[in-house]
Amino acid sequence: MNPVAKALWYIESHYGQDIALDDIADCAGVSRFHLLRAFGAATGQSIMRYVRARRLAEAARRLIASADDILPVALDAGYGSHEAFTRAFRDHFGVTPESVRRLRSVDHLSLQEQIPMSSVPTAKPSPPRFIDSKALLIAGLAEHYDCERSGAGIPGQWQKFSAYIDSIPGRIGKIAYGVCYNTDDAGNMDYLCGVEVKEFSGLPPQFSHLRIPERRYAVFLHKDHVSAIRGTWNAVWNDWLPQSNHTVADAPFFELYGEAFDPRSGNGGVELWVPVEK
Repeated sequence: MNPVAKALWYIESHYGQDIALDDIADCAGVSRFHLLRAFGAATGQSIMRYVRARRLAEAARRLIASADDILPVALDAGYGSHEAFTRAFRDHFGVTPESVRRLRSVDHLSLQEQIPMSSVPTAKPSPPRFIDSKALLIAGLAEHYDCERSGAGIPGQWQKFSAYIDSIPGRIGKIAYGVCYNTDDAGNMDYLCGVEVKEFSGLPPQFSHLRIPERRYAVFLHKDHVSAIRGTWNAVWNDWLPQSNHTVADAPFFELYGEAFDPRSGNGGVELWVPVEK
């Protein structure tokens, strides 16, 4: 069973309790950083948002199915008070628990259903090569994403960056990088569309920049169209890494778009660089 399937089992078995990301990662047998990336790649969701959505979905069903007061429902959903539960419920569904109780219906609510453990793909990526990379200075356009929004926003970000890519001062080579960094426990991250540069001075004012220290990487080739890249990331996080003798490092990871990649068609292949430790 891969890490995300283990995580889904743990969540469904414990979401009524006070569970934390560390608890889920321990059950999955991987680090917090690894689990965040693996769960997002497999489901397109943040793991802790999924936990919250599952708790609130089951609480909503209980509100219309039993005569319990709202406070016991709130406590069983992992909230310490009626007020905290009402606030979370309203933020998530746009209505209060009291209104759902009065209507005796959840048909107007978007409830998070359980993701079946068997639905998590277990494809095997091609064996990686290992590279000890030099330090990289990457400059370009950065955006902040939550887990759910990154898939839709990143192609447009690359489109905006294409207007600058041929005139960046101090650019080195013809390779472009899509760097994921500043990830947090909620599944949020920064994504930088950029190129390698000699130095950070003289860049356009709207540019962000990032120094990636030298380190060891496992490098995987995604051969298909770039639109299918999430499937390869999923296979790396959920299949190759758990079965390897390597641990993913809590560091930036990135996509490398080489000279063979055609940004107009999306074909030509992309390399996925994952920072690893023995």
